[in-house]
Amino acid sequence: MKFIDTIKNIWKIEELKNRILVTLGLLLVYRFGAQVVLPGVDASELANLGTQTQDGLLGLLNAFTGGAFANASVFALGIMPYISASIVVQLMGIAIPYLQKLQKEGESGRKKINQITRWLTIAITLVQGPGYIYNLFATLPPEAFVLQNQTVFVVSSVIILTTGCIFAMWLGEKITDKGIGNGISLLIMVGIIATLPQSFVQNFSSRVSGDGGGMIMVLIELVIWFVIILASVLLVMAVRQIPVQYARRTASGGYEKNVFGSRQYIPLKLNASGVMPIIFAQAIMFVPGLIAGNISESETAQGITAAFSDIFGMWYNIVFALLIIVFTYFYTAITVPTNKMADDLKRSGGFIPGIRPGSETAEYLDKIMSQITLPGSIFLALIAIFPAIAVKLLNVQQGWALFFGGTSLLIMVGVAIDTMQQVNSYLLNRHYDGLMKSGKNRKAVA
Repeated sequence: MKFIDTIKNIWKIEELKNRILVTLGLLLVYRFGAQVVLPGVDASELANLGTQTQDGLLGLLNAFTGGAFANASVFALGIMPYISASIVVQLMGIAIPYLQKLQKEGESGRKKINQITRWLTIAITLVQGPGYIYNLFATLPPEAFVLQNQTVFVVSSVIILTTGCIFAMWLGEKITDKGIGNGISLLIMVGIIATLPQSFVQNFSSRVSGDGGGMIMVLIELVIWFVIILASVLLVMAVRQIPVQYARRTASGGYEKNVFGSRQYIPLKLNASGVMPIIFAQAIMFVPGLIAGNISESETAQGITAAFSDIFGMWYNIVFALLIIVFTYFYTAITVPTNKMADDLKRSGGFIPGIRPGSETAEYLDKIMSQITLPGSIFLALIAIFPAIAVKLLNVQQGWALFFGGTSLLIMVGVAIDTMQQVNSYLLNRHYDGLMKSGKNRKAVA
């Protein structure tokens, strides 16, 4: 019963126990806030909004907010404005010297970048907030709005949505500082998991009633789901180890093999960009339908709008997969600094056997990253479009299909692994076996 012993060991570490309790408490606050409806909206009249968010892009957004979008909640925008702001700041850091300077200033620079991200989050929320409110006007019946003064309702609701987003951001930062880390990611994961039981029950009901295939199809779906989860874990954790030896210069200017022990390795991840290529690609996929729908009412424009609104359609997923592959290369290029890695190795007396330190090492690392990024990007694209395959080939309900791959599943897998690694480090530091290690528990050092 190693798992039970591990849980007991976790509970023995006072600091870890307190951090877990703080994390669970703050997550509970976030989930409670997702059920609080905006003041001035009749909660009993939200059926149309729920129908609107059952599938398509709005269904995906609703899944990320844990149903808060469909509940017209104070957390309806979730943490997504903060994610958008973080992406924008990260991309701007490539071209703006001021941000590049801040990135090199360590902790003080990180704090300033975080402050810029917070202000940009507020700006994005103030733009998205009115859009959400006017979508409520277009979707809900007039009797759903208790306040008769539309201006007062819009202004107050935008302020509340902005405050809700900032509060969610604060909760995420507190989980990172006082909890077990990865606060923002945990908020997104909990939101996604919150919609999973309902989606499964709906799909289960459709299978066991009528000609849905019965329990056999449910079991087949669950097997496929677990296989996709295992494939996602492989994608998140797979690395290629590059051997490195450390040496010191001899009097002649060459290198002498270091006598301090065995060879070390540089771990280069198969998927160094995580889910960011999917997020970038998904943001771009909004654009064609939005532009076509606004500039023309022709059949061609309507066809483009329809094609790029159906997230389970063929053309949507072909373009989506290609964009993911392109953005995987792009994001890997800006987040894996091979030149800096080569310089750091050279300064510390390290070298890759058979490769000269300096520019040749940088070129070698860049070549390796290009080689492993291609299969990684294709693997990522396949997992991203698998929900569409599940809908078309297995006739899985769209809500449940979102958990067969894509951003939802990869976020859940990635955050779960990161959280396990955080807990694992506490256990190993206190001389217990970790969650990710087999064997007998060691005795704690008094």
